[in-house]
Amino acid sequence: MKTLAKWLVVLVVLAGAGGAAWWYFLATPQAATVPTTVSPSRGDIEQTVLASGVLQANSLVSVGAEVSGRIEAVHVSLGQDVKKGDLIAEIDSLDQENAVKTAQAVLAGIEAQKRSQEASLVKATATLKRNQQLNANSLVSQTDLETAQAAVDSAQAQIDQLDAQIAQAELSVESAELNVARTKIVAPNDGTVVALLVEQGQTVNANSTIPTIVKIADLDTMVIKAEISEADVVRVQAGQRVYFTILGEPDVQIDAELREVEPAPTSINSDTSSNDSAVYYNGLFDVPNPDHKLRISMTAQVTIVLAEARDALTLSSALVTRKDPRGNSVVMVYDPDTKEVEPRRIEVGLNNNIMAEIKSGLDESDQVVTSATAGGRGGQAGGGAPGGNRFGGGGLLGGGRP
Repeated sequence: MKTLAKWLVVLVVLAGAGGAAWWYFLATPQAATVPTTVSPSRGDIEQTVLASGVLQANSLVSVGAEVSGRIEAVHVSLGQDVKKGDLIAEIDSLDQENAVKTAQAVLAGIEAQKRSQEASLVKATATLKRNQQLNANSLVSQTDLETAQAAVDSAQAQIDQLDAQIAQAELSVESAELNVARTKIVAPNDGTVVALLVEQGQTVNANSTIPTIVKIADLDTMVIKAEISEADVVRVQAGQRVYFTILGEPDVQIDAELREVEPAPTSINSDTSSNDSAVYYNGLFDVPNPDHKLRISMTAQVTIVLAEARDALTLSSALVTRKDPRGNSVVMVYDPDTKEVEPRRIEVGLNNNIMAEIKSGLDESDQVVTSATAGGRGGQAGGGAPGGNRFGGGGLLGGGRP
């Protein structure tokens, strides 16, 4: 009997504890769960296209030797700035000067022959006039007259031929003098010496190909050639804002403007094409480079701005994906005074899938719900009146007014 009474006491105690727990968890109203929220903020939004580019000089000129010979002197050094007409190098000009003297001697010989023929023409002309007078008095035969006329014509023809030879000889002299001038190699334009390919004493041969002496680049302005994929090129056009960074200074943004997009893909420069290779189009833009910090062949990470909104009210793109039955964008807004969550219709502007521009419906003081639970009139979100909210949704949208 004592054992039975002891077990009855234990059961009564357990029943009392269970009743107390039931009363605490079910009968006592629970405080509403405060949802996780975020407020819209001001910021800039950009819709962009990314591309990889290479820096090139605004102009790159290969200066070659047009005559053969030994490099007698080099007057520039690598990295030196030069002006148009500055002397770059000199080639030993002895052979070219001798060629000028030879051409001049040939010209002088032909001119001497011409003077001899001119004297012969004067003599033949005098003979012809005398025979014409004698023939008029029947003192010489017609044959003698014709012979005198032929002598005049022959002398004149010889002079004409020598005139042609003189013209040719004069061209030879000019060509030889030009070759002498070409032994002094000068800069064709302003720029910086970016490659020096010869040394003093080296022999160059221009008979087959023109050997390059130096390369001069205009580094005051750099051209960035950015490869744009075929999927993005239809949205890109001249005049759009672009900016880029280089690998050495990834945090420094350099602004520019897209000048043009080449009409043909980069693969057009190859004689063979493959359907498996990606297709890219070059976008070109210019960047001032007064301090020559940017260098040839640097890699540029290019961003082309398709659209942008400055100092806009922004919200995460993930929070503006919900739609009401009419297709309007809505977000859930928590009211800390009433502890309720209500749907709010908003107008979304530029959306780059990371941040979205909020044109209307929210301000910076609103608290937009980001969590899946929030307190409302019906208790926690999703646990309100049967049938959810007026947008027909459960879960996050179910915490609004019935």
